[in-house]
Amino acid sequence: MLYLLLPLQILSAIALLFLVLLHSGRGGGLSDLLGGGQGSANAAGSTVMERNLDRLTIVVALVFVFATMGTALLLDL
Repeated sequence: MLYLLLPLQILSAIALLFLVLLHSGRGGGLSDLLGGGQGSANAAGSTVMERNLDRLTIVVALVFVFATMGTALLLDL
């Protein structure tokens, strides 16, 4: 079981890193390069791309948390 959780944890950590970097900050971010930002009018993240990016980030973060907790529980035995 540990052989399944460790790669899942590593892949979700790398994916989470890239997803967080794609989010736009105050002055824009990497998502502006991909067409996610439409200027200061959409600063609240109201575009479809921003909402989908938020949802994907939350899902990957939950996968990372559960893989981390599962790994910790298996290593504790």
